Amino acid sequence: MVIKNFQALRDMAATAGRRTVAVACAHDEHTLEAVIKAHEERLLDYILVGKEAEIIEKGKIHGASISREDIVNCESDEECASRAVSLINEGNADFLQKGLMQTATLLKAVVNKETGLNQGRAISHVALIDVPKYHKILGVTDGGMILYPNLEEKKDILRNAADMFHGFGYEEPKIAALCAVETVNPKMPETLDARALKEMAEAGEFSGCCVEGPISMDLAVNREAAAIKKYESPVAGDADILLVPSIYTGNIMVKALIEFAGILMAGCVIGAKCPIALNSRSASFEEKYYSLLACSMMTEKK
Repeated sequence: MVIKNFQALRDMAATAGRRTVAVACAHDEHTLEAVIKAHEERLLDYILVGKEAEIIEKGKIHGASISREDIVNCESDEECASRAVSLINEGNADFLQKGLMQTATLLKAVVNKETGLNQGRAISHVALIDVPKYHKILGVTDGGMILYPNLEEKKDILRNAADMFHGFGYEEPKIAALCAVETVNPKMPETLDARALKEMAEAGEFSGCCVEGPISMDLAVNREAAAIKKYESPVAGDADILLVPSIYTGNIMVKALIEFAGILMAGCVIGAKCPIALNSRSASFEEKYYSLLACSMMTEKK
């Protein structure tokens, strides 16, 4: 099964059953707009953590009468983050969404050793991008969390992304360990890591995915380029996930596509006890809406 675009993701979410999102600092107009729309479409339920009066007032802007029973009144960002995380641990919510707060504030609560959501694995970011010229949705990781991942961290990043696509129904997602070239060069350490990841996959260390690397961007997404260069791989021209060598590679790639090509993006943090819909405070309604749906699809219905 392949998710061709965000509309297909939305259609799939409509058949998957409703999960409950805990929204930290929900007193944000775009965040509320996305949550309200998904709720009205019967895609999810919500618990809104934040400033009660502002949440109710901003809900009215979008024609929603939000019940006080669905709100946990908190004033500070730190209190919002802590309470939202506790809702997950208590089993009252299935996943998190960041509202009007600093990312670091929410993640501090998430990684708290005593009360957080750690699972002993590195937490990483996946940007889902809907590129009209490509034949399906692409995942790009990690352009948002780990600055210069070493090989061990790349293993966690790979597993996290594979788990995400398994949640979407992919049996064996195809992962391209991107480099500037498709050959191993000792002067380019990322090519050594890419080869090591491929060898680990071939040895069965990563279940349920196909890993190729080193592989260049054009070969990962363009079948004709792969044919011309005689690069044979089931991943070539058909990648599901692009594993980038550093945060700046993924960050610049995705932001350039957003700014210059007008693509749609959804952002999710994975590797914790639950997925987190994590977007910039300036992110559009569409980005927050599709991030919610992506996280919902990754969460098992209770």
